[in-house]
Amino acid sequence: MRTYAFGVDIGGTTIKMGLFKTDGTLLEKWEIPTRTELDGVNILPDIAKAVTLKMKEKSIPTYEVKGIGIDVPGPVSEDGTVYKCVNLGWGVFNVVDRMNELLPTIPNVACGNDANVAALGEMWMGGGKGHDSIAMFTLGTGVGGGIVMNGKIVAGSNGAGGEVGHMCVNPSETVPCACGNYGCLEQYASATGIVRMGKLMLEALDGPSMLRGMEDISAKDICDAAREGDEVALSIVDRCGEYLGRAMSAVGVTMDPEVYVIGGGMSRAGAVLIDAIVKYFERYAFHVSKSTPVVVAELGNDAGIYGCARLIL
Repeated sequence: MRTYAFGVDIGGTTIKMGLFKTDGTLLEKWEIPTRTELDGVNILPDIAKAVTLKMKEKSIPTYEVKGIGIDVPGPVSEDGTVYKCVNLGWGVFNVVDRMNELLPTIPNVACGNDANVAALGEMWMGGGKGHDSIAMFTLGTGVGGGIVMNGKIVAGSNGAGGEVGHMCVNPSETVPCACGNYGCLEQYASATGIVRMGKLMLEALDGPSMLRGMEDISAKDICDAAREGDEVALSIVDRCGEYLGRAMSAVGVTMDPEVYVIGGGMSRAGAVLIDAIVKYFERYAFHVSKSTPVVVAELGNDAGIYGCARLIL
């Protein structure tokens, strides 16, 4: 029986790696640098070397390794073909085929988009544990997402499945999103988006606020002030929650998940944000879905490696 699996989360600066038991137990995690020079030609060989060294260090024979799951910051097709991972310097090629060349004795290799894979990890061992169908919203510098239905990632025909951050929630927006469209959820619910929106609301709203004396406002500042009862900050978080609740209601009538999982740095706002989301989700959701729970992700930065291990299990 094959006992071990590797999960590999490729980021633009570091590659997070995890050694797992096939029952989901994380035995060890470590990082190696992401060498993006020369169009990222060294990234997969570095991963293969790190896996080989760990197996040698732990005296793990090849016949006890179930496989390796890898995620990448870009669109990925079901067969493991990546389509231009700009942050890695990659063009279009098949990650699974290349890893099979580098580690021919490892029986299973799988590859997925990082946000989708993080959702799979949260479904398996995190905030969505015990469920087979979840929708994850990752609120960081941008807004990512992942859809898992019946235990499987929904990547879509172009690898764009789960790109909830680019759902249009405000067709009246005149400022373009980084993707080139207008009114994307990312423009209001990401860390950068809530700051941009917050500054505009500070100018428009009357009343005292601890935010007014700050030179450089951060998303954390806004959420901290809201938790302390600052009325202006609460209004900003409320607006953010409205856009998220509206987006989730749209996902609800599309795939009707068992649970919504909120991850990323913004999720650390906790109840003040979750309460705002739930208030508007219950307003906009289809009647049979209004009670779908909204929870905070539990795996943090380890969601990717968990999801990668799950890919090959």
